[in-house]
Amino acid sequence: MQNQDYGYVKIKLNELIERKGISKNKLSHWAELQRSQINQYCKNEVTRLDTAVLARICTVMDCSISDLLEFVPGKKEE
Repeated sequence: MQNQDYGYVKIKLNELIERKGISKNKLSHWAELQRSQINQYCKNEVTRLDTAVLARICTVMDCSISDLLEFVPGKKEE
């Protein structure tokens, strides 16, 4: 069996925060999320994405899911 690199989903919240000019504290307050949750999403340390959290972030940041998440394909081994 070959070793398969399936890639990963990159969370681009940190980039989005910088681009929109909003503080993590304001995002945390407006989206009703813990600051620690925001930090985990910003550092790409979330192991299971919560669709309700993603919806809150997209609503508050006035963005689409593709602004927040990006699929990074893995390397194909032959």
